[in-house]
Formats: sequence, C-alpha cells, structure tokens
Amino acid sequence: MKTLYLECNMGAAGDMLLSALYELLEDKEAFLDTMNHLPLPGVHLEAERGVTSGIAGTHMHVTVHGVEEGTDGHDHHHDHEHEHDHEHHHDHDHEHGHEHHHDHDHDHEHDHHHDHEHEHDHHHDHDHEHGHHHDHDHGHDHHHATPGAIAHLIDHLPLPQEVKDHARGVYDAIARAEAQAHGCPVGDVHYHEVGALDAVADVTGVCYALHLLRPERIVVSPIHVGSGTVRCAHGIMPVPAPATAALLAGVPTYGGAVQGELCTPTGAALLAHFADSFGPMPVMCTQKVGYGIGTKVFEQANCVRAFWGESAEEANGEIVELVCNIDDMTAESLSFACARLLELGALDVYTLPGTMKKGRSGQVLTVLCAPEQEGDLARHILSLTTTNGLRARRCGKYFLTPSVREAETPWGAVRVKTAQGYGVTHVKPEYEDVAALARSRGVSLEEMARDILRHV
Repeated sequence: MKTLYLECNMGAAGDMLLSALYELLEDKEAFLDTMNHLPLPGVHLEAERGVTSGIAGTHMHVTVHGVEEGTDGHDHHHDHEHEHDHEHHHDHDHEHGHEHHHDHDHDHEHDHHHDHEHEHDHHHDHDHEHGHHHDHDHGHDHHHATPGAIAHLIDHLPLPQEVKDHARGVYDAIARAEAQAHGCPVGDVHYHEVGALDAVADVTGVCYALHLLRPERIVVSPIHVGSGTVRCAHGIMPVPAPATAALLAGVPTYGGAVQGELCTPTGAALLAHFADSFGPMPVMCTQKVGYGIGTKVFEQANCVRAFWGESAEEANGEIVELVCNIDDMTAESLSFACARLLELGALDVYTLPGTMKKGRSGQVLTVLCAPEQEGDLARHILSLTTTNGLRARRCGKYFLTPSVREAETPWGAVRVKTAQGYGVTHVKPEYEDVAALARSRGVSLEEMARDILRHV
C-alpha cells in the first residue's frame, strides 16, 4: 500500500509541508510551473535548498509581489515582530545580509486590525539592510480577504476539481476555527491580503502535490505544538493558539521545552484534513524521504519529514459481528426478524444451518453492524428473536472503497458500481439497470451484463 508518513517533531506549517512533499515528486519542474501560472496575483514559488542541524532539505520560498510574507495568512492578530520572535533591538550600525524567511517561526499574517508598518516593531535607529523592506513599498495595497473571497479564488483556479475541493475543505476548517477563537461569525473572519495569497499558495500546493502522489494511506505523527506564549496585536496569546487548538481537537499533540509556536493554523488544518490516522511510523519499506526545512534555528533539526513507501496491507476499518444460535423459531418468524434488523440499520444479516443441543436443527444468526451500532442492534436481536443471549465479535475489516457512476452504452445510460483499494478495482453494472435492458432486448441477464461491461 502506497503510504505517506509525516513526521512533525517540530510542528508543521503550510510551506514546510509543501517543501517536504515537493521533494517526493517525480516531476518537480512541472509542479512549480503549474503553481507559478495560477491566477494568484503576484505569487511566485521557488524551491531553495536549505540546511538545518546539518540536514539538507528544501525551503519553498513563496513571495507575493517579490516579498516573502509568512507561512500563514490567517487571522490571528499576531504582532509581526513577535510572530517571528525577533526580540532584538537594532541600536547599532551593522548590515544584515539575511532575509526574514517567515516559515518556522510559523508566522501568522493574521491581523485584520493592525497597521502593517507597525507589524515590524523593530527599533531601527541605524542604517542596515534586511532581506525585505519594512515599508513594503512594492506597489500594492494591503487589504483583507474574507472566507467567501478566498473560496471564490480557489474555485476559479485551473486545477483538478479534487484539488480545489480539498483546498476549500481546509479553508472552511480554518475559518470555523478562527471564528470560534475570536468569538465572531465565520463571515467576519478576515485574512491579511498578502498573507492570504501566500497561504492559498501553500494550501493549494499541498493539495496538488498529494493529488500527484496519490497515497493510499496518510499517517501523521503526534504533533509538537511548542510551548509558552506569543505576542499578538491584542496581547499575549498561549501556545498553541486558540484556532490551532480548535483545529487539532481529537489529534495527538504535545508541548515540550521548545519555546514558541511550532504548529500554525494552516499546518494544523492540512494535517487534520488529510490524515487517515495519527501515531508512530508504520512498518514500511521507505523509497524516498522529503525534508521541508524551516529557517529559524533551534537546538534540533527544524523540519518536517515526509516518508514515502510501501506498507503492509492492514485492516482499514472495524466491524462488529453479533451472533446467536436459534432452534425454536419458525422460518417465517426468523425471516421477519432478519428483515427488521436490516431496516433498523444492520449492514448485513444472514443465517446458516446448524445442529443444536439434543440434535435439534437450528440456525446460526449473524448480524453485521458498525461498532457504534452494537448496543442498539444487540437489544433489537433480543427483542425480535427467541434467543436469550448473543456473542459480540469486534473484527478488523478490509474493504474496497465503493462509488457509483453513470456510463453511456449503446443501449442507454447504465449505473455502474465500482470498488477500489489495495491495488484492486471491481466494476459491476447496477442489477436493476441490467435487468431492465435484458427484458427489453429479450436476452439473459448474464449476456446483457457482459455486453454492458465491454462498453464501460
């Protein structure tokens, strides 16, 4: 099974996830070409090599009108200086030849109230150069975007519909979390315009990279969220920030000694949206490892690692078997009970003949149901049959994912059921449609089904 394992020992931000997945792609140039031709005003992606604690990887340099604005465009009201943990004051003459790469300070451009000039609350009493200009004089205004505007932008991107659906799902989750965190309606959440475009590129890039990779299973490690506090435009905010905490509800997370915000809302939303499960790395034959590098320096490697390879087939679900022996019901009564159990939500019901105590002929009744239905259906079995007890077996379940599509054939439209997974695909035309065509053509069901399958 094609498996992707994401190791988030230093949290996750949108651009770090994008960088790690980018390293796994076969045709990296085609991916960047597609991303850089999207109608995202002024947005440009460039993959740069980076190093963290001696480990080489990729930093996806996302700029908007030539300026790298940050990894998150979501409304956290963060004061920009403290987003990037630049608590140094420049009261002396020196030159900085570095850029402020806003990536694993995990830096949110989420302020819909602050003055952008004062986001950078450095005291510049001297002449020096930074990799970006604090007046941001690059010919565009900093407005704000609503969730509706971002959704409209995503919907009109020339990307596969599946990619856009996933991107919309991620942004819907972020908007709900931000609204919950700030106590406002979802429609009142605002994203800083430049940061919003930066984050749209990260989100759509991750969704598109996963579309190209097509993993059958995504497992994510417990997520390191950091610790302490981060200063915002409205005061001191705890780590994880409220929106991030809301997005990670039900997800294994931990803090630790590292001070600062390691997991951003965008990173949290992407992981929660795509993960099939959370936990340790599964047994797998790794074929590639991608490193998404952050630019902030910690005592340990600041990166997201993406492991790509084959894992052993494992059960992809759970099912409950409710079983009892019955030797004192008529066939009609047992048939009625079986029909009622299906109506009450059982996934399947069947009986097998058996020989009971004292040589009596009987039936072994088996009812299949989802784990959450176990209690209700057990009570229904006791009330609808004569059994005084039953056995509950919780089993791992291997299943192919079902879907239904409509196929055009020489005889008209026919519904076709498909089931896929584990490298297997099953195709079967819908019985009622086949039967109707068989009757109209005066042929057997089997012959009609064979003819249909040759055209789907």
